[in-house]
Amino acid sequence: MAEPLILGIETSCDETGIALVRGYDLLADVTASSMDEHARYGGIIPEIASRAHLESFVPTLDATLEKADVDLSEVDAIAVTAGPGLVGSLTVGVSAAKALALALNKPLYGVNHIIGHIAVDELVNGPILENSVGLVVSGGHSSLLKIGNIATEVEELGATLDDAAGEAFDKVGRLLGLPYPGGPHIDRLSKEGDRTAIRFPRGLVGGRHKEKHQYDFSFSGLKTAVARYIEGLEEAGTELPVTDIAAGFSESVADVLSSKAIAACETKGTDTLIIGGGFSANSRLRELITERAQKAGVTVRIPPIRYCTDNGAMIAALGSALVRAGVSPSGLGITVDTGMPMDVIRA
Repeated sequence: MAEPLILGIETSCDETGIALVRGYDLLADVTASSMDEHARYGGIIPEIASRAHLESFVPTLDATLEKADVDLSEVDAIAVTAGPGLVGSLTVGVSAAKALALALNKPLYGVNHIIGHIAVDELVNGPILENSVGLVVSGGHSSLLKIGNIATEVEELGATLDDAAGEAFDKVGRLLGLPYPGGPHIDRLSKEGDRTAIRFPRGLVGGRHKEKHQYDFSFSGLKTAVARYIEGLEEAGTELPVTDIAAGFSESVADVLSSKAIAACETKGTDTLIIGGGFSANSRLRELITERAQKAGVTVRIPPIRYCTDNGAMIAALGSALVRAGVSPSGLGITVDTGMPMDVIRA
């Protein structure tokens, strides 16, 4: 008997992602992004994102169905991002998912966007083992998760107290006069620089913070340190060593993320670390965390870059896991939750 066919809908921020998953197999994944519309403003404009979702939803759904060569009536269940994210963007996706669920008389699952970033790895590397650690790093989130079962048991070990990793990269990118989003540009420039030339601070890694915030992250102070460094050079009339600044800044972020993730694996007694989120595309993070994991005897699972940014596949994958686990649907009464806690897998 064939596994249930799950339609996944992702609209938490600026990408309209729709995918179809059967079991662990991705049949189709189509994403429409409004990033170009936000670039001129140097950041996401919620109202623009919401309008873009409204315009993109039906064409993206049609393209997904066509790519998978299935009819909408063949869908067995619908999964949609219920949070966290932008309230307007989430509302578009959840409203559309409710309409489809009602029209098709199919079960509806409102799921956690962040946990979806981990669940998508199942489409690439197979079932996620119980007792794993997940690191989700993106423009708005930096979270460490203890995964008992991806469908029923997730615990947040730590999270960002201020700026997320990707957010810090965008802000430093602006300080360096780079286009938005800053992450890819800083990553590229950092490869040309000397990461030992400038040592920027590591947030929440020593002193009184080491125990209280063992698994938490803070990148606001780092961003400020970079700003002060640049201001000092500009006041002195010294040319900015842009590549070295990019390299030193990247090293600081990668150092903190990787050291805390590996420490969580060792403390929690797991040998599996799963990494997801748009910032997991960062080359230095991938390099350093792989190096440290090998020394610690930890296996690192990172999906291909195309699965790391927001997409419908991650939501369909989590929906598929919920259906396999026999979790009851959310129902048509669900609402969006912009700050959905990490221990809430299904709304």
